[in-house]
Amino acid sequence: MAFASFDSKSASAPMADINMVPLIDVMLVLLVIFIITAPLLTNAVKLELPRASAQPNVAKADKIEFAIDATGALYWNGERLSRADATQRFAAAGRLQPQPEVHLRADQNVVYRFVAQTLADASGAGLTKVGFISEPERP
Repeated sequence: MAFASFDSKSASAPMADINMVPLIDVMLVLLVIFIITAPLLTNAVKLELPRASAQPNVAKADKIEFAIDATGALYWNGERLSRADATQRFAAAGRLQPQPEVHLRADQNVVYRFVAQTLADASGAGLTKVGFISEPERP
């Protein structure tokens, strides 16, 4: 690229220097923009927030140990009962707040019909936290 020059010797040679003035102008404009906007970003509203000294009230839900033996007999926390009694107790437990957890233990030789009836009774009463309890396999 050739530029006009008053020197006749170097008039035909291209200029090898980078013109730094436009770069410095851009840098100064950016510096002014950052100087103006930086205080706006760090300005915060001073507030005195209230202090809370109370502990959170976490209600612990009860658990119901429900078992079904190999003959299909039902047990509520170790107490034997009929299916009608179990349905009534599930309905009463479904109205409690927080809802209790039902831990269901079923014998491995029990007919699945009894397990399905128990799950249907618990679900019909509005109980949603039902867990199956099993023994780990022994090697």
